[in-house]
Amino acid sequence: MNCELILTEDGSHTLFVPAIDECYHSTHGAMQESRHIFIEEGLKQCTKSDIHVLEIGFGTGLNAFLTMIEAERSGKHIHYTTLEKYPLEIDKALQLNYTDGLSSENRIDFEKMHTSSWNENIQITPFFILKKIETDFTSYIFKDNFDVVFFDAFSPEKQPEMWTQELFEQIFNQCIAGSILTTYCAKGVVRRAMQAAGFKVERLPGPPGKREILRGVC
Repeated sequence: MNCELILTEDGSHTLFVPAIDECYHSTHGAMQESRHIFIEEGLKQCTKSDIHVLEIGFGTGLNAFLTMIEAERSGKHIHYTTLEKYPLEIDKALQLNYTDGLSSENRIDFEKMHTSSWNENIQITPFFILKKIETDFTSYIFKDNFDVVFFDAFSPEKQPEMWTQELFEQIFNQCIAGSILTTYCAKGVVRRAMQAAGFKVERLPGPPGKREILRGVC
């Protein structure tokens, strides 16, 4: 997928896709958006010491990278499965500035996330295992169960097929009691699809530039 590197308001990069006229992240701040929605309101709400995370949309790898950092900080073991139909070119991924100001180990780990093999479990750090699956989420057959879900597809206006009740039901069926799903999208049609699939859904305050986000619990 053809994309352009742009700088968001918090100083972190995102990518703009001209073909669909949409960015991978909020232009108000890619880093702060991902941290708020997926780490603070998702991952850190799970009290387990061994956590299985599912991400819909690997994209730039930002959510995975922030999850790895949190795993190292907390000492929790995280197995991270991410589904991506359009993998980012490695040279484009390595231009992203997410590791600026961080340790050389963090830079090496971020590069490893993007250069490692697809469809295999890869031990990135002692606390973080990554499995990138190159697939179309709409036709993927799940085999594993998950404690936390990051739903980070492009918007319903651009990819309506990704936000259906049927697909939320598939995710719900792979979640155990107490599992958490977070997404940046707070549209009523998405909230109703999540509820119809079985999630108990709440609106939460969003990051800068966004009034609300959604969190569903099984």
